Amino acid sequence: MKDTVKKLLSLLGKSRTALICSAVLAAASVGLSLYVPILFGNAIDEITESGVHFEIIAGFLFRAGIVAGVCAVLQWIMGIINNRVTFETVRRIRDMAFEKIEILPLKYIDGHAYGDLLSRVISDVDTFADGLLMGFSQLFTGVVTVVVTFVFMLRINPWVALVALVLTPLSVFVARFVAKNTHSLFQKQSVIRGEQTALIDEMIGGARAVAAYGYEDRAKERFNDVNGRLETTTRKAVFYSSLVNPATRFVNSIVYAAVCLCGSFAIPEGMTVGGLSAILAYANQFTKPFNEISGVITELQNALVCAQRIFELIDAPAQPSDEGFPELENIKGAVGIENVSFSYTPERPLIRGFNLSVEPGRRVAIVGPTGCGKTTLINLLMRFYDVGSGRITVDGSDISKVTRASLRRGYGMVLQDTWLRSGTIRDNIIMGKPDATEDEIIAASKATHAHSFIKRLPQGYDTPVGEDGGNLSAGQRQLLCITRVMLSAPPMLILDEATSNIDTKTELRVQRAFEKLMKGKTSFIVAHRLSTIMSADVILVMRDGNVIEQGTHSELMSKNGFYAELYNSQFC
Repeated sequence: MKDTVKKLLSLLGKSRTALICSAVLAAASVGLSLYVPILFGNAIDEITESGVHFEIIAGFLFRAGIVAGVCAVLQWIMGIINNRVTFETVRRIRDMAFEKIEILPLKYIDGHAYGDLLSRVISDVDTFADGLLMGFSQLFTGVVTVVVTFVFMLRINPWVALVALVLTPLSVFVARFVAKNTHSLFQKQSVIRGEQTALIDEMIGGARAVAAYGYEDRAKERFNDVNGRLETTTRKAVFYSSLVNPATRFVNSIVYAAVCLCGSFAIPEGMTVGGLSAILAYANQFTKPFNEISGVITELQNALVCAQRIFELIDAPAQPSDEGFPELENIKGAVGIENVSFSYTPERPLIRGFNLSVEPGRRVAIVGPTGCGKTTLINLLMRFYDVGSGRITVDGSDISKVTRASLRRGYGMVLQDTWLRSGTIRDNIIMGKPDATEDEIIAASKATHAHSFIKRLPQGYDTPVGEDGGNLSAGQRQLLCITRVMLSAPPMLILDEATSNIDTKTELRVQRAFEKLMKGKTSFIVAHRLSTIMSADVILVMRDGNVIEQGTHSELMSKNGFYAELYNSQFC
């Protein structure tokens, strides 16, 4: 938590000028508000000494009104400054969090629930903003109020002021004790909130599967469990933290009574009735920040816990920088895999001692049962994951010693799981080639047979695409992803079940388009339907992370081995 506070103070340091202005305004507004009891005290003394003179009393009241009006304006300006500092800090934190997500290794993303990451960037930052704003609004004013009030009290009667000073800090000890014991509850609350967001994201994302398998009741049970735990934890955290308020109010009542008693004894020694009235008002003002401390502590604790989760994301190790590395240029497409080993977890080795040499323009098909390492190999080729040992080369250059951006520009990739961003059909097609002309876009769409369905859409290529292409069919989304690759025309291709969501008739047409696209390009094709890769130059048959057979379709069939068994099983 100390590290979190240090990082937060470092961020707030960028708004140092605004914070100084806010502190000055807080001091001025508090000073003016504390001048009002003096005016009232003087009015009371005037009445006790000379009787009621409405003209004189009206003068005191007029000055008090002017002071109160100026004080209100200063507090309004201070509120504007505090809001600006808070939300500028929140903007910086969200920028930092999003920038970190963009450079985090996929291992980190895959190891955390998407809903939890979403909760950190959105919900936790919002909660942090609320706590920070309350802290600015009440902390500055509270500290200044305590200091300035004590100075005013000293001027009236030092002994009475010391009584208030000695007794009031008891509130701080009470608040600190409660805060120390509720921190873990707020931390648990934040974690459960992230779990709840992840569950909601999971159920909404899989709404069709939930409905298809009648999972609604079990989904409700899971949600009720998480929601119940969140309710219990939040209730306990708020309840225990709220004990501060009545405890501090009790202490403050004792302070007020003690000041009143001591002030009464001080009247024979020269304190006026007006002075006693002012010092009682100051005693109330002096204890007021301690009365509000429960709300401030509750919000600040919650805010700091949320900030801790946010900074955990921001401080997560980024993928190693490739700044200063050379770029791959004029890629021919020669790919080499030399004695590569890889595992997601050390205790479960996946790929071991894998070797492969692919000449430019060759088509390599990768087949095998689920979990054999096909997609893992694609992740290694694209350097989404780094190899454990060995190396992968492109045109003789080790891909770990060139920039990731230049490596990935060399590949065009179509996956089984399609992804479309918010925007128009055109925006999604030109993602890999932003400067494409209209003729190029249409030509690529016609080549993949996407043009016909696009023209039937309400606004054609300018039709908005919903979140992740939700207003399009699975086949249409996949055709757009294929069109995106067709337009960018990279020197190397990766097709991972690229036609799995397309009907048979359209698939035959797209396969012909792929034939043109793959001509002269190094291509890696992952497929479960073996009929789609019969024309590949080489077929790699994988099992348990190893290549157990290698050759053309006819060569592998003649061996009558594992590939032949897989192929024949699809027609039985």
